[in-house]
Amino acid sequence: MKKKILVLNLGGIGDQILFFPVFETLKKNFNNSHITLVTEPRSESAVTLTELVDEIFICDFKSSGKYFEVFRFLKKAVLGKYDMVISSGSSALVSILLFLTGIKRRIGYNSGIFSKFLLTEAVELNRQQYAADMYHKLVSSIDNASGQRIPKISVGLSDNIKDYLDKLIPKECTGRKKIVIHPGVSRLSIEKNILKSWHIDRWAEFAQRLLVSGNYTVILTGGPDDIEALAQIRDKTLNVDHKPECLVDLSEKAFSIEEFAYIIHISDVLVCVDSSPMHIAVGVGKPVIALFGPTDEKKLLPGKKGLFTVVKNDKPGCRPCLWDKRLTSCENPVCLDIEVEQVINALRDIEKINAAGRHYRSL
Repeated sequence: MKKKILVLNLGGIGDQILFFPVFETLKKNFNNSHITLVTEPRSESAVTLTELVDEIFICDFKSSGKYFEVFRFLKKAVLGKYDMVISSGSSALVSILLFLTGIKRRIGYNSGIFSKFLLTEAVELNRQQYAADMYHKLVSSIDNASGQRIPKISVGLSDNIKDYLDKLIPKECTGRKKIVIHPGVSRLSIEKNILKSWHIDRWAEFAQRLLVSGNYTVILTGGPDDIEALAQIRDKTLNVDHKPECLVDLSEKAFSIEEFAYIIHISDVLVCVDSSPMHIAVGVGKPVIALFGPTDEKKLLPGKKGLFTVVKNDKPGCRPCLWDKRLTSCENPVCLDIEVEQVINALRDIEKINAAGRHYRSL
């Protein structure tokens, strides 16, 4: 008989990707299962990056109609006749919500006395670890095998779309290593005073160094909030001597998340800040250099030398602070004062570890 599993996982695209190992374990241990993911509108596209979710149900619990959304969720849970419900929420209200579904097996984090009575499995929450491992603890009673859990992304694009994306890189740049730059500027983060992005001048200098060396194709990518920043990076490369066609600006192309994942897949290295593209690179197994400021890299990036590299500035002695110590950035986030040379050195180290074939001139 098919086991029906309801999963409630809110948060952004990165949170969804970090949850993929849970789906993997569920599918592995319940071969004939049907997984329904309940998430919020901003994360809907993340489901296209995995084949492990059978159904998605969107609930906007943060909207003005949040009580109606709760009703919709409970109606879905009750009428769906699920065998199991799992939630990644840490609020005490989550255990009450899961209890009201009437689902026999209810798994969530131990958020206090209510969870111990209302959940059938109240899992201890340990935030001091890689988030994918933290989420996977929810299914430790199903599979408690040792080892770090790393998300895996599957990209189901047609050959025609892949061919189109491949051709975005000019033939004149064949033989050069492809470096994707994603600044990760978010207006919403800026409005909320949650600063994680590198200074535009540093991004521009980094791009210039790569292009002038003659060894790299620089691919500029980003969302709508990145367009202005990417335009500045592009403009600042006009006064340096390089092959102009090897600066590929994709900032104004509207890619799906699967198409973006494929672009990272065909590149050699992604350079970004703590953002969803970082998690996508991890999911496709692509080397990533991630610049970290106020957030904790140990919770957001798995440790794998030569594949996932953190660049940070620990001199202030106060990082990481965001989320654990404070909910907004400080007035002077000196932790984001990362030198271009640090990122260049990180790229050199990746190339040394993964050295194969052609040798590249030193930057």
